[in-house]
Amino acid sequence: MRTSKRGRIGPTVLIWLVALCFFSVPAAARKRSQLLHKHVRPAVTNGQAARVGPMSKSQRMRLAIILPLRNQGELANLLRRLYDPSSPDYRHFLTVAQFTQQFGPTKQDYQAVVKFARSQGFSVTNTPANRLLVHINGTVSQINKAFHVAMTTYRHPTENRTFYSPDREPALDLSVPVTHIAGLSNFSLPRPKFKRAPASFRRNSTGSGPSGAYLGSDIRAAYYGGSALTGSGQAVGLLEFDGYNVSDVTASFAGQPNSVPIQNVLLDGASAGSDGDDGEQVLDIVQAASMAPGMSQIRVYIAPGTSQIGVGDVDIFNEMATDNIAKQLSCSWGWNPDDSSQLDPIFQEFAAQGQNLFVASGDAGAYTGSNSTDSSYPAESVYVVAVGGTDLTTNGAGGPWQSETAWLDSSGGPADDGFAIPSWQAGIANSSNQASTTIRNVPDVAAEANTDNYLCDQGSCTGDYGGTSFAAPRWAGFLALVNQQVVASGTSTLGFINPTIYSIGQGSSYDNDFHDITSGNNNNGQGQSHNAVVGYDLVTGWGSPNGQNLINTLTGSSSSASP
Repeated sequence: MRTSKRGRIGPTVLIWLVALCFFSVPAAARKRSQLLHKHVRPAVTNGQAARVGPMSKSQRMRLAIILPLRNQGELANLLRRLYDPSSPDYRHFLTVAQFTQQFGPTKQDYQAVVKFARSQGFSVTNTPANRLLVHINGTVSQINKAFHVAMTTYRHPTENRTFYSPDREPALDLSVPVTHIAGLSNFSLPRPKFKRAPASFRRNSTGSGPSGAYLGSDIRAAYYGGSALTGSGQAVGLLEFDGYNVSDVTASFAGQPNSVPIQNVLLDGASAGSDGDDGEQVLDIVQAASMAPGMSQIRVYIAPGTSQIGVGDVDIFNEMATDNIAKQLSCSWGWNPDDSSQLDPIFQEFAAQGQNLFVASGDAGAYTGSNSTDSSYPAESVYVVAVGGTDLTTNGAGGPWQSETAWLDSSGGPADDGFAIPSWQAGIANSSNQASTTIRNVPDVAAEANTDNYLCDQGSCTGDYGGTSFAAPRWAGFLALVNQQVVASGTSTLGFINPTIYSIGQGSSYDNDFHDITSGNNNNGQGQSHNAVVGYDLVTGWGSPNGQNLINTLTGSSSSASP
């Protein structure tokens, strides 16, 4: 019996065929690896930051793996409809569950990332309702292995400290798309946007506080001037790094009553108590509560003061979104993120859910174009309302608004990070205001920020505090008044107000609705300066709120621009 040679395959040939099949499959498909971007600063890659040495492999770190939203085109269309008065979807905002179902990562993708993290030895510490973040905790050794990096300590090129960073861009052996791993670097730390008056400062304010300093109640009298609206039924959410002393909050009211309940939301192992400077946290609470003294609560979202930026900020903003309790939010901190787009999905969720975030523009004068003098993020984002600063004069203690000029230190200008100009800013640029026609312009609005405000910090109380830190929570409190009125009329809260603000600014009621700031500038001492001019400008935006006039227009105005 003869056996056909074509029916026999030797072991050597078989091994060769298997190997051929294996190597013909692309490496990326075999490993399902994805390379991420924007985790390593130029100072690391170009050698400007001197290498100190590897991080201890046993050191534990908190990170957050960020997943992308789905259906971005549909989300963009929805946001346009939500803010278009002619659309049947106008102000029909989504719940967290609806947003997650339509635009959040799928359950399958989310669980795949959780499974990957656990397979690498990480503890998965939190699973938020919108499925945008996978919170993990692990050692540097586990991080190095899972993300194919070497966590390293470097000497900061411009600050007297060291920082940690991966030595290269991370890669994951995972097929599910990931946009960022928050917390791998602490190159940039969050900075509060408040400051003390210089020694030569001469207070000319007419406030009710000691030595004529402004109390929060003075600002309510100047910008609202009524008593009917108190923010009833509304809540303000505040982003904070580190806790605060309740005694400082009480003392900062200087005898004025406060009945707004304060609810702390602690994240990443934070403590409610202060372990150092608590001026920013205290002023945010006091200013928001003073503007809207009948609110249902102030929610103070706290991450540790030593939090790795990129974790604390992401965790706080995402908690604000998944809570979806406070419809007016405030941030008086700034930083320079690894990736200036990493928070966009959360900010888009704010807009879709009818939440509005106010952010202090900064206290270093005109933007330089490089983020070098004052961290201008997140004020530059197109999904927030950036708030500049003014120098307010009232007609006596607790009296009405009398006049207002630009505050010299109010930061503003075309966005340092180069965000594209949003649709609602179209047509605002002219030869006098120097606004960009292609880049997002900052700020949008303004409020009193000169260094003539009363504040208690670590038991020491003075009237020489200022900064756009004061301006942002004041606007958040003012929006609580607006939303109280609009809800009482039987409709939804306003949500993201910039489309409406710009429509008002370019409309016939502008001079009645805003205090247009037309004098002063924001010279930063480095050759850049913008002037306050008639209408929109890069120091005070459209200006400060003109009480009930603006409230009435906001609750009944129309705008077809999209966020």
